Amino acid sequence: MKRLPIPDDVTGEEIDKDVRQELLSLPKGLAEDVARNLVMVARLIDEDPEAAYGYSKVALRLASRVAAVREAAGFAAYANQKYSEALGEFRAARRMTGGVELWPVMADCERGLGRPEKALEMAGAPEVHKLDKADQVEMRLVAAGARRDMGQLDAAIVTLQSPELASNSVQPWTARLRYAYADALLAAGRESEAREWFAKAAESDKDGSTDASDRLAEMDGVEFVDALVEGDESDEGARGETEAPVAAAEGDAAEDEDAAEDEAADVDEDQVDVVREVEEAGDEEADDEDGDAHGDDKSVNDDGDKS
Repeated sequence: MKRLPIPDDVTGEEIDKDVRQELLSLPKGLAEDVARNLVMVARLIDEDPEAAYGYSKVALRLASRVAAVREAAGFAAYANQKYSEALGEFRAARRMTGGVELWPVMADCERGLGRPEKALEMAGAPEVHKLDKADQVEMRLVAAGARRDMGQLDAAIVTLQSPELASNSVQPWTARLRYAYADALLAAGRESEAREWFAKAAESDKDGSTDASDRLAEMDGVEFVDALVEGDESDEGARGETEAPVAAAEGDAAEDEDAAEDEAADVDEDQVDVVREVEEAGDEEADDEDGDAHGDDKSVNDDGDKS
């Protein structure tokens, strides 16, 4: 069996005590090996789902009869949008434990497989009443998503309207619930209400689980521009970025010089007008001066053109 590299600092002791208890059914060395792979799944599932999936497959080959392993394999497959595989693993884990906590994510797998009607059926099943508050909210989010999959925007909005949404208490699910409600309102064209709920979602999103702040800024027409930092000689990229501000500063100086030359040109132009008046009167000496003035004016304007 091909094994994947695991850092030395991963001991397997990092896993939840309930999972560790499940692994006691395995020989000690095997239990430790499985535990270390499960730790890697947990570490990587958000930042590198594909790598997490690889570690979950190793754990699955080592201990497929352990519910925690089947559950971890299900979540790794789910993170990689392998919904059929994920649903199979979740069902296996549920058969082993008899629990209902995986019911919402199983329903979401049905959505991923293009079966929103099945997800709604699960949302109305007796198992939902056995879920704790957090999982009930999760089930509500899945049901609202299924309604949107079916083009039932108004029904999705009504599905999300709940005591949990109306509560001023901030819970781990609050930001996601408010965000889903705001997004549904926006999809229904209710922009004013959507903005209000995106603001509420951003206010309650302490760990950045949503992009509510970005959505709110987008609705307000705010555009974010990266600032260029000057003076960091130690960073090659920063040196490249500071070239633009320096060039801009040099351009400003050139513009100042042009403005001064333009003022001089204006003065010379006045002089030329005087000379032209004299020229029209037939003064030959003034005509000579007019040529000099034109020469000066051309010199100034040439300088301005070059700059």
